[in-house]
Amino acid sequence: MRNKGGINFIAIVLAVLCAFYLSFTYVSNSIESEADEFARNEKGQVDYQKKQFYLDSISNEPRLFGYTNGEVQEMKIALGLDLQGGMHVTLQVNPAEMLKAYAGPNASDPRFGKALVAAQAGLANSQATFTDLFFDALEEEANGEPFANFFANATNRDRINFNSSNQEVKDVVRGEVDGAVGRAEEVIRNRIDRFGVVSPNIQRVQGTDRIQLELPGVSNPERVRKLLSGVAKLEFLEVYNAQEVSPMLAKANEYWMANMAPKSDDAAEPEAKEEKAEDSSLFEGAEGDSATAEADTAAVAPEQQLSPIFAKMLPTPYGAMLFATADTAEVNAFLVDKQIASLLPRDMKFLWSNKPNMSQGGKDFFELVPVKKGMKGAPLTGEYVADAFASRDQMGRPAVSMSMNPEGGRIWKKLTGANLGRRVAIVLDNLVYTAPTVQSEIGEGRSEITGNFTLEETNDLANVLKAGKLPAPTQIVEEVVVGPTLGKEAQAQGLISILVGLAAVIVFMLIYYANAGLIANAALLLNVFFIFGVLASMGAALTLPGIAGIVLTFGMSVDANVLIFERIREEKAKGAGLLKAIELGYGKAFWSIFDANITTLLTAIFLVIFGSGPIKGFATTLIIGILCSFFTAVFVSRVLVHMWTKKNGDASNFKISIVKEIKKYDIDFIGKRKIAYVGSLILIVVGMGLTFMNGLNLGVDFQGGRSYIVAFEEGNNVVASDYKVAVSKELSQGAEDAVSVDAKTYGNNHTLKITTNYLVDETSEDADTKSLNAIATAIEKISGKKYEKGDQIIEGTFVIPSTSKVGAVIADDMKASAIEATLFALAAIFLYITLRFGQWRFGMGAWAALVHDVLVVFSIFAIADVLGFAFEIDQVFVAALLTVVGYSINDTVVVFDRIREEFSLDTTSPVSKVMNAALNSTLNRTLVTSFTTLLVVLILFFFGGEVLRGFSFALIVGIIAGTYSSLFIASPIVYSTTDHDKLREEEQTDDAEVQA
Repeated sequence: MRNKGGINFIAIVLAVLCAFYLSFTYVSNSIESEADEFARNEKGQVDYQKKQFYLDSISNEPRLFGYTNGEVQEMKIALGLDLQGGMHVTLQVNPAEMLKAYAGPNASDPRFGKALVAAQAGLANSQATFTDLFFDALEEEANGEPFANFFANATNRDRINFNSSNQEVKDVVRGEVDGAVGRAEEVIRNRIDRFGVVSPNIQRVQGTDRIQLELPGVSNPERVRKLLSGVAKLEFLEVYNAQEVSPMLAKANEYWMANMAPKSDDAAEPEAKEEKAEDSSLFEGAEGDSATAEADTAAVAPEQQLSPIFAKMLPTPYGAMLFATADTAEVNAFLVDKQIASLLPRDMKFLWSNKPNMSQGGKDFFELVPVKKGMKGAPLTGEYVADAFASRDQMGRPAVSMSMNPEGGRIWKKLTGANLGRRVAIVLDNLVYTAPTVQSEIGEGRSEITGNFTLEETNDLANVLKAGKLPAPTQIVEEVVVGPTLGKEAQAQGLISILVGLAAVIVFMLIYYANAGLIANAALLLNVFFIFGVLASMGAALTLPGIAGIVLTFGMSVDANVLIFERIREEKAKGAGLLKAIELGYGKAFWSIFDANITTLLTAIFLVIFGSGPIKGFATTLIIGILCSFFTAVFVSRVLVHMWTKKNGDASNFKISIVKEIKKYDIDFIGKRKIAYVGSLILIVVGMGLTFMNGLNLGVDFQGGRSYIVAFEEGNNVVASDYKVAVSKELSQGAEDAVSVDAKTYGNNHTLKITTNYLVDETSEDADTKSLNAIATAIEKISGKKYEKGDQIIEGTFVIPSTSKVGAVIADDMKASAIEATLFALAAIFLYITLRFGQWRFGMGAWAALVHDVLVVFSIFAIADVLGFAFEIDQVFVAALLTVVGYSINDTVVVFDRIREEFSLDTTSPVSKVMNAALNSTLNRTLVTSFTTLLVVLILFFFGGEVLRGFSFALIVGIIAGTYSSLFIASPIVYSTTDHDKLREEEQTDDAEVQA
């Protein structure tokens, strides 16, 4: 055997490297076990914060090969969130705010505002960036006016002037927005690094304004949301005192009573509400807290004769303006009214306190703070803060201490000196955290933020201030939270799938291929070892779909050995000796194996390009599996066979199969093609008809919304329809639009999956909490159980261990990516087959078979839905669909290779006879490969857990459809769409050229 030494060398080097990298995973698991034992409480539950403390405390201790404990953990095989719990977040950096900031005062132009609105609306139906959509809209709104007129100002005069062309303005602004997203990524990275997450993955989604984060082990999602969404715009502002503001508000009150107070016979809201200030700049605290409803909320006509600012205010002896939470919207609407704003100083802005200042009568009251903020902004901002850290105030309460740089210290000294006996507000993201009275001039550049904080909140606030200010607000457009218990359960399911799948394939190969089966199994085990080793060396995350990819590789990797062994059996049946049959078998099977792996590889590559999250993990694992299986099945198994037969040659006891004779088939596939066409057409018409009638059962990935996994104690079986009605009723209260709710059992009879579009387009910080609380309340009412936070179920409770949210724009992008991945995969395969076989009709036959398989999978899903077995169409389904495409073309390529070979051997028989001979000669291989692959997929279906149920069902259907189409669709289409004499001439010409 040629190149045996080279293959041995590569295998040994690869094995050593894999063993080296896998050793870190082994040792890391020991460290994890130690941490679990340290953090386990009396009930046997692991306190994850205590576990993290332990891991941090030993991170610098040496452990393996000179690496510390912390470095060992970083080099282990990373587990995806679905296997260990944690949080996946996609942040959208708000480009509208960046554009407004760069335009400066020109942003107040109504045409600029309309262009922003149009760009936001256009995102739902376009793959273009927000900036490009904005400029398209602005060009239409400006009616020929240069873009420079909207962006040229004193701040950016060195980059844009009134002579700048539209293209120059576009380039500068695009660069500014792109740079801002990059800065936002860095700020968020700094915040997360200080947060203490082990092995976080933070990356920008190329070509978009989005940043994706994978945060393993996170158990407090609300804390992470606050950490990520706060801009951290820190300002120090002077405060108007009560004596100054009272006369001004009194005048505003008089005007309101004379001109705007509702009359007793008014049937509707006063017309004066139309007079709201256009930019609401008077009231800057209108966003960012549940206490402050949106500033443009219409005023509610009060029953009293006083304006809301006096009628709703809680009297206090110290002059502070306090309002109940329920009254803040009405106060906001009063203050942003255009006529009211004109009666107040231009530098007077109203901000809300970040937390209630007091509670009375069961109500929380927030302070409305009148601050001075002119056109130049705040006199002192967060850019001057040199350091911030958690501390305690004079009363021993948690606080945040800040120190400023020399320039900041100088400004702070001047500011405090000018405001002796007056209040100075420390404002973060337009919320007043504290507004103490200055007792003396502060010259050291130090200050303190106090409030009703917990120690955890002061740590996070100090972290945010040190990490810096985000260049623009961000919002969470996609979020998945998986509890650690659910992750452990997924790990167990994945491990069972791997072990059972591996065992099933090993047993079958031993039974069917005897000694040759031992070789195939050795190559398979080495393949598994290489896959995990390569994953560890790359630092790739292993996800549950990734485990599915590994299990699927078991079935597909033996395909190469099956092809080889079937070829060897054929050559032996023709009279060749064992060594000659082995040489011919490996030689003739090589290109069929190569082509089959290339086509499957193409589909996996498109999944990597267009997929995200778990799907990218699946595709990465599949690519590694394909490459490793090709090497082990074709080259390593050849070395092992050579070693077995080297001593005794043809007299070796190496057995190819316990089956004495090859089963000879004589099925007229070509003659039965029309029956097959009709049968397939009927199935597809029925399935597609049901799809158009009932629609696709789209998952949250593709339609947007929120989903919740709700788990009860074992034995507490639930009726999904009852919960659907109860949750729908609870969420529909006060909702302006219809609320969609779906509920179904999830894996067992005591777990539910609830999906809804409730508040899916709401971007406020408390929307997630509000939605979760509403779901929990509805479930408490119908179940009589109490909602327990976390994922540990105790008696009489239920938990929600996993939640996910996908915004409408993200859902549209996912759908577009799924369609692109499928179309590109089909096109690439068509081109490859056409080029590889030199004739477009082979590409057409392969393409027709693939389209057939895709439509059959959709049709069976539609029929299953009608029969009560609903499976969601989501990203995982798309991964399954493209895997079906790869598997099907794998089978088709093998058949096409044999057809080409048969044409070179039989130059006189009719084309139909030659094609039937090729199909029958490969039938043994087709059936064995289909059986082994179907075997492991069935194991996935039964043991892989609910997450992979739809995935594995699609593969089951696809494997059956792919096997059928390679026999009854692909080759018959080639036969039906060609001139038979011309086909034979072209094939014989191609063979002659190859031989030459």
